[in-house]
Amino acid sequence: MDTQFGLVHLWNQGDIVTKGVAVMLLLMSLASWMVIIVKALDLRRHAKQSRQTESFWHSADFADGLNKLGPDDRNPFRALAIEGREATAHHHAQPQLHDSLDVSDWLTRSLRNSIDESTSRLQSGLAVLASVGSTAPFVGLFGTVWGIYHALLSISVAGQATIDKVAGPVGEALIMTALGLAVAIPAVLGYNALVRGNKSVIMKLNRFAHDLHAYFVTGARVSAAGSPANVVSMKKG
Repeated sequence: MDTQFGLVHLWNQGDIVTKGVAVMLLLMSLASWMVIIVKALDLRRHAKQSRQTESFWHSADFADGLNKLGPDDRNPFRALAIEGREATAHHHAQPQLHDSLDVSDWLTRSLRNSIDESTSRLQSGLAVLASVGSTAPFVGLFGTVWGIYHALLSISVAGQATIDKVAGPVGEALIMTALGLAVAIPAVLGYNALVRGNKSVIMKLNRFAHDLHAYFVTGARVSAAGSPANVVSMKKG
């Protein structure tokens, strides 16, 4: 490629604003890809953890079930089970104001708080993708407008407005718009994919919480079909 055109020429000839826009787009791209990769790995881990909940219900006792869920403190399913156990023990052990609630209501509130905390962790970082996806095209457009402005100034100083003098500088300025779109599109697609993945994890957390609620209140897990006659009992540890 001719050294008078292209990204290298645009960078070398650009002023501090043009270079600042390019660096900003680069940082936005790096931030969005870091969030996408980290959150995708988290979703993959949570999907594996959700499959371990069936092993939990086939355990001999609660302690063995926790072991099968794994030792990872970031496991939202393990945190949910521990929260349910501690909430039930606390309600029975210490007479306090919350004793005006029956154990079912108290357990529901505790499990819901645990799910809300896990949901907050799942959604962390998504604001970065939303911000990048919505602002990157405009950042690139600003770089294009600024580049065209300086290109036209240079042409006016040279006193020549032939197509060969206009096409190069203007074309280089338009690259900034393309870079803005290149940053925004992966951020938007990654955001949508992660939101769908988070919804799947939250749905599984709610299902597990429903089973835990039934277990701590009645001593048995209600079956998937919801029949109270078809339950899986497990000794409390």
